[in-house]
Amino acid sequence: MANIELWIVTISSDQSIEEIATRLSAEGLTIRDVLKEIGCITGSADIATADRLKHIQGVVDIAPDIQIDMGPPGSENTW
Repeated sequence: MANIELWIVTISSDQSIEEIATRLSAEGLTIRDVLKEIGCITGSADIATADRLKHIQGVVDIAPDIQIDMGPPGSENTW
């Protein structure tokens, strides 16, 4: 069974984000959020699918969506 991971997909501004989201979904990305204001789409897929999605027209980058712990307010420890 393939390992499903979370991804952030950065898209170009020369195409409709909704159209790119539809293409990504058809190619296997489970869409979580379409962040129109910043030109990103988040979703989940296995690594092989994410590699394939990099070749879709309008996709600029695909990066793992990692959790960042900033620590509590006023803390010197981050990460």
